[in-house]
Amino acid sequence: MSEKKKSMLVQGGILATAGMISRVIGLLYTSPLTAIIGDEGNGYYSTAYYIYTIVLLISSYSIPSAMSKIISQRLAVHEYRNAQRIFHCALIYVCVVGGIGSLFVFFGAGFLVDGYSIPVLRVFAPIIFIFGPLGVLRGYFQAHRTMIPTSVSQLVEQFLNAFVSVGAAAILVSIAVKNGSDESKRAMYGAIGSALGTGSGVVIALLFMFFVYNLNKDMIHRKVIHDRHKDMEYGEIFKLIIMIVTPIILSTFIYNYSTTLNSTLFSKIMTYYKGIPHNEVVTRFGVYSRKALVISNFPIAIASAAAATIMPSISTYYAQRKLDVTASLIARVNRMIMMIAIPSAAGLFALSQPIIMLLFPQKSTLPEAAMLMQILAITVIFYSLSTVSNAILQGIGKVNAPVINAAIALVVQTILLVALLMFTDLSNIALAIATIVYSFLMCVLNELSIGRAIRVKQDIKRLYVIPFISSAIMGLSAFLVYELLAFLIGKVLQREYFVNLISVAIAIFVAVIVYAVLMVKTKGVTKEELLSFPKGSKIVGLLTKCRLL
Repeated sequence: MSEKKKSMLVQGGILATAGMISRVIGLLYTSPLTAIIGDEGNGYYSTAYYIYTIVLLISSYSIPSAMSKIISQRLAVHEYRNAQRIFHCALIYVCVVGGIGSLFVFFGAGFLVDGYSIPVLRVFAPIIFIFGPLGVLRGYFQAHRTMIPTSVSQLVEQFLNAFVSVGAAAILVSIAVKNGSDESKRAMYGAIGSALGTGSGVVIALLFMFFVYNLNKDMIHRKVIHDRHKDMEYGEIFKLIIMIVTPIILSTFIYNYSTTLNSTLFSKIMTYYKGIPHNEVVTRFGVYSRKALVISNFPIAIASAAAATIMPSISTYYAQRKLDVTASLIARVNRMIMMIAIPSAAGLFALSQPIIMLLFPQKSTLPEAAMLMQILAITVIFYSLSTVSNAILQGIGKVNAPVINAAIALVVQTILLVALLMFTDLSNIALAIATIVYSFLMCVLNELSIGRAIRVKQDIKRLYVIPFISSAIMGLSAFLVYELLAFLIGKVLQREYFVNLISVAIAIFVAVIVYAVLMVKTKGVTKEELLSFPKGSKIVGLLTKCRLL
């Protein structure tokens, strides 16, 4: 493997690891947070959060990918001054657009959401402005092929988010209790506390990224002053940013809009058409969005990290017409993603109720959340592939393809969801079914678009068949080990939560071992591929000592 490819995969591994740790932190703090604010509070938070996310997507969220693409192209030809000018223009761009987005959300909250979600959304409003510069800085360092600043900033952001979310929610709920507020108002105050945590995390991440930039400022300045290339005009740079950012915004917006649209449709149809009380509708949506959906999204962090990592490399190789190298890179990334996404889906399906119970021990909604997570497990595979394929299409210049594909998938899933909500009693199960359809269509349509642009040779057996069979055996093993341990330990310990905790931990450990052994023994993963993973040499050393490799 070439050093560039190895470096790309290692950097992707760093970002993926940070993403996974961030998701773990997110899951861990969501449990005590749910105990404080309840499923109704989760519903208010989720409703506001999805609107905030959509405005953020339009204003700032796509900036890291866009800046990574634009700046990496300039760095590839050593235009350091122009890369710096693009960086400065991007900061101006996000401040203007982010400021407009923040004002729109703050003053338009009453039109965007209902009831107690309105004050929660207003707390989110200033975060949109703050996130813009953070996104530019992350994209800037990604273009320089280093994911460490972005990875560390994500961890710092999530740590503070967790601490402030739980602390602020507890304080605000206790104040509401002292004031004699009803249960719904207490849930609202808890959701506001959680939103404050999100904002504090973004602020600390921005401060960290500025600190890292200042550390590297002298080195950057030395490269700039020795650059003899012609300067780009600022008007040309802003035009370039808008031309690159707009298609990425459109595709990212439509790709992620499904959840927000589904939230709105679910709320309106269930409340006004089915006549179900609004607080009950919000609670059902909270079970779906902040329990089942949050856990099923956990493994997709790896795909998001891979997508962010490969964008500069794909853009560079494809621009240089190195099609074989580009195709090889795409194949490798897909292999890495499937080796993780397929067993993750199998594990979530096999241990759905134990995992839900571990993280969200509220018994009243345990079976409902577990069933929803089992249904959503397959989306881990579809979303992982489509997230990476979105980045690939943008990297090879087919920026309109993800927009069209997302629009088609969105129309189909929306028609299906409306029909299911209006003519069946599936309730939030309809949301899960619509999510599966949407993610599947995005996955298929994107792969077809890539196939028309560049020929990628995939080993179907090693890409899908071996991981699927290994994952199925792994999932069955994990389920049987859990059931056996839960039965035996339950004879000794009386506390159901600790019985579940020990059984889940051991079952997951056994599952990892079973999957690793099967993948190695069936040649589903090679020594070269293992070496490209984070700590790959240690993994190979351990497998060699165990005589598995």
